[in-house]
Amino acid sequence: MTSTEFDVRRVQRRTIWLLAIAQIFSGLATGCALSVGSLLAVDLSGSEAWAGSVTTTVTLGAAIASALFIRLAVARGRRITLSTGLAAALVGAGLVIVAASTRQFWLLLIAAVLIGAGTSVNLQARFAATDLSEPRHRGRDLSLIVWMSTVGSVAGPNLIAPGESIAGAVGIPPLSGVFVISAVAMVLGLLVIWIGLRPDPLLLAREGSATNAAVRPRFRDGLRALLGHRRAAGALLGMLVAHFAMVSVMAMAPVHLLHHGADVTVIGLTISLHIAGMYALSPVMGLLSDRIGASWVASAGLLVVIAGVLLAGFSGTDPVLTTAGLVLLGLGWSAATVSGSAAIVGAMPREVVVAAQGVADTSMSLAGVLGGVLSGLILAWSGYAGLGIVAAVLAALAVPVLLVAGRGRAVVPGSGSAG
Repeated sequence: MTSTEFDVRRVQRRTIWLLAIAQIFSGLATGCALSVGSLLAVDLSGSEAWAGSVTTTVTLGAAIASALFIRLAVARGRRITLSTGLAAALVGAGLVIVAASTRQFWLLLIAAVLIGAGTSVNLQARFAATDLSEPRHRGRDLSLIVWMSTVGSVAGPNLIAPGESIAGAVGIPPLSGVFVISAVAMVLGLLVIWIGLRPDPLLLAREGSATNAAVRPRFRDGLRALLGHRRAAGALLGMLVAHFAMVSVMAMAPVHLLHHGADVTVIGLTISLHIAGMYALSPVMGLLSDRIGASWVASAGLLVVIAGVLLAGFSGTDPVLTTAGLVLLGLGWSAATVSGSAAIVGAMPREVVVAAQGVADTSMSLAGVLGGVLSGLILAWSGYAGLGIVAAVLAALAVPVLLVAGRGRAVVPGSGSAG
């Protein structure tokens, strides 16, 4: 092993640890927004029709940020990009408190867009973990970062009660208190990335490759590369369907539970367990993707999504069944997202891989926006069961497409194997 190879491996190990620590902190804001956002939206708007608006605008913010961060990452690397997203999310957490205190619904939505930039950081961090990865460990390294989101994202919803105590002490509305904790966590995550992520893994990887550093791939370059590779396109489809199902069913879960008498503690626990399902077994998903292939893992994940959305949709007044369904939904999302992300990294030529990653994240977020927008309409039209059926049908239609795409070969020159 040469000294250069040793240095790269050492930097990779350090990068994984730094991203993991930052992911714990940044996950808090996402967890808080998911659990409290819909309740704040109903409170400030005065209508349950707006219950899914915060989740929708968070995912919209993530889509916008992901598209903008493509060029920033290519030009300045991961450190600047991730720090920018965390700074925007920090401002968003502060604006949530201001919105709740002044009872301005429109300001809450602006805050949610900024928090979405933090969600985009959570997504991009998993790709940052693969910049210096060996191909055989790509799924493992990526999934470890997804896994570390568990701590912050699961803790977030369960900080509602402590947040209410903080709110009482500083004189702000009870539901906004949890965002004080979120803001502190964002500062810590920002400091970890800004101070610690040196050398920048993406810039270091570029130095060690034949890629022309002057090349600045654009969004459409990444999109063209993704659509030109059958396996990568199939992986992206699995991610989009899983994300649509996850956001649409999860966004309405607090409203569904509240209608059936659940208090904020039960709602927080339910969302926490759902998020645990999303992240806790991600290393297993990564290892399986490396060993048996991404398309098989993603297809199995969509089957689990189907079971989860149907169980949650037909749970009726039983919060235990609702929770069980959301946990399964989270597990299916994890399988599709981790395997799909690893497949995209493995399939794309290095000169367009960052652009392709940005396209994948932007597309996922837009699928979430669509799910958030439609979820309230479907809920009003056919109830929570109808929402589950719609999500299940979409996932069922995607499974055979995914399996066929998984047998495809690259058609883009220079593409790698998607596994």
